[in-house]
Amino acid sequence: IVCVGRNYAEHAKELNNPIPSEPILFIKPESSAVPFAQEIKIPTTDCHYETELAILLGKSLTSASEEDVQQSISGIGLGLDLTRRALQSKLKEKSHPWEIAKGFDGACPLTNFIAPNQFSDFTNIHFTLHINKKLKQSGNSSDMLNPIVPLIAYMSTCFTLKPGDVILTGTPKGVGELKSGDVLELNLMDKIKLTSKTI
Repeated sequence: IVCVGRNYAEHAKELNNPIPSEPILFIKPESSAVPFAQEIKIPTTDCHYETELAILLGKSLTSASEEDVQQSISGIGLGLDLTRRALQSKLKEKSHPWEIAKGFDGACPLTNFIAPNQFSDFTNIHFTLHINKKLKQSGNSSDMLNPIVPLIAYMSTCFTLKPGDVILTGTPKGVGELKSGDVLELNLMDKIKLTSKTI
C-alpha cells in the first residue's frame, strides 16, 4: 500500500506542516489492510482517521507514462489511513520514519473497489466521511497537489508497482481522533456507501 503525505494543501496547514514541493511517499504493509465493512479495531486513544481515495492497480508499472498508468488502474475505492498521531509526532521530531505509526495491523481499512470506467474524470472525484452522522471530511480529487495519474507515474519512477498494489492518494482537511463506538460512514459519489463501527 503506497501512500502520499500532504497531498491536500489545507490538510498540511491544519497540522502546521509545510506544503511539499514534491510527493512525500511512505508505505503501509499488506498486513495493515482490512475490510472497512467489518468493525474497525483502534489500537489506542491516539488513533486518528484520514479518509483517502484508494486506487487498485492491475498491471506492473516501472517509470510509467501517464497513459500506462491510466490503463493500469483496475479499481477505485476509499480507504482510511489510520495514524497514531502522537507517536507520529514523536518520530517526526527525531527525523525518524513514520511507519510504526502508520503500519500497524488494521491501519488501512479499505472499501470495495469499482471499475474506473464508472468515473468520467479522475480529477473530479468527490468523497465524504461522516462520524456519528456529522460530516468530518469532504474531499475532491480536484484539490490534490499531485493528481492521481501523475502521482502514480511519479511513484513508478521510485520503485516498481505491482498488480494488486493499492495507492492511497492523500487526505483532505478534517482529520481527527477516533473513539471506541464511533460509527463511520464513507460515501464515494453514491457509488460506494458503507458504514462501519470502531471497537
